[in-house]
Amino acid sequence: MKLVLAVIQDADASGLMRTLSQHAFDVTKLASTGGFLREGNTTLMIGVDDERLPELKKLIQHTCRTRTRLVAANVPVGEQNEGVAADPVEVPVGGAVLFVMQVAEFVKM
Repeated sequence: MKLVLAVIQDADASGLMRTLSQHAFDVTKLASTGGFLREGNTTLMIGVDDERLPELKKLIQHTCRTRTRLVAANVPVGEQNEGVAADPVEVPVGGAVLFVMQVAEFVKM
């Protein structure tokens, strides 16, 4: 069994949760903040049997899309000491970041 932590954009959360529910995946939703733009995200905790992991990844990939967003001037870009953007910069946001961890034991009471 695996535990998947999926960090997604808030805009994709309800659609993904609906899709996962339709495919019989149990999901716990957590509010989270972080990333480059310091905006609200959603982190989903999903317990999944090893053989269903590819199905889960495919559903997430088809539901969570990448978007572009303009970032205001004077926001640091790139690595440290590379300066700041003088003009608004278009950056990709969204999609999903998955952390897949092995579960030693799962107990449901």
